[in-house]
Amino acid sequence: MISRTKINKARSTRVKSGVRGVEEAIASGDKTKALAALKAAEPVLVRTAQKGGMHKKTASRKVSRLAQRVKSMTA
Repeated sequence: MISRTKINKARSTRVKSGVRGVEEAIASGDKTKALAALKAAEPVLVRTAQKGGMHKKTASRKVSRLAQRVKSMTA
């Protein structure tokens, strides 16, 4: 149980860091940086969902909303 907790905590930290990276890139207004951050964060979210760290639809929703915000940025 302790080892699973460590693994799950590491996964959730990785997810939060990835999402934060995209958020910061969006806030800075750099679309290429935001696209790169999204490209890095998406597989982390999907992998976490596959491993049971979060629900599949939650991960999909997060990716979709981030992609939508990046897409709406001005170039």
